[in-house]
Amino acid sequence: MTAAPASPEPSLQEPPPHAGLQRWLPILTWLPTYERRWIKDDLLAGLGLTALLVPQGMAYAQLAGLPPITGLYTSIMCLVAYAVFGPSRVLVLGPDSSLGPMIAASILPLVAANGDPMRAVVLASAQSVLVGIFMIAAGAAKLGFVADLLSKPTMVGYMNGLALTILVGQVRKLCGFSISADGLIGEIVATVGKILAGATNLWALGIGVVAWSS
Repeated sequence: MTAAPASPEPSLQEPPPHAGLQRWLPILTWLPTYERRWIKDDLLAGLGLTALLVPQGMAYAQLAGLPPITGLYTSIMCLVAYAVFGPSRVLVLGPDSSLGPMIAASILPLVAANGDPMRAVVLASAQSVLVGIFMIAAGAAKLGFVADLLSKPTMVGYMNGLALTILVGQVRKLCGFSISADGLIGEIVATVGKILAGATNLWALGIGVVAWSS
């Protein structure tokens, strides 16, 4: 009677370097496997994204009541940060149209009319840090289910109201004039009054319409 051959002992593999950091720094997962032949396509994609994101980010900064250059900084830094800390390799981040009016609504009352724009930047930055802390705390507490409690009519009403606010706020810029009014209704009345009074700059309107249609 012969004894059955013993099964080979499983080899102990050493964990890959930085294995503990890959959960917090996903760039350590995909960067070592990046291939040089992808650089050309990535550069073309980056140029296309830049052409779209730079003017969009600067416009959203103005929508939030901040200097346009802050939108450019935000567009760059959030992409760099997400490349290091984000889990997705194809997700694109940038300033959002829905956040602009919310930032303006909370920051502008704290900044006097024609006040120092740098103060608005500091306040908006502090608000962003606080929101980030709250989001991290909510994620640690697994409070994502709270979003499911918002009904669809509430979300639709919010998005429609936001779209109307953005539309009214941008019409005067498209027409090339400024107004001074409080509240959405006041802005609508003042905008219509300016248009009826012939204050529209036809050059600004024409350039805006051509750029939008293209």
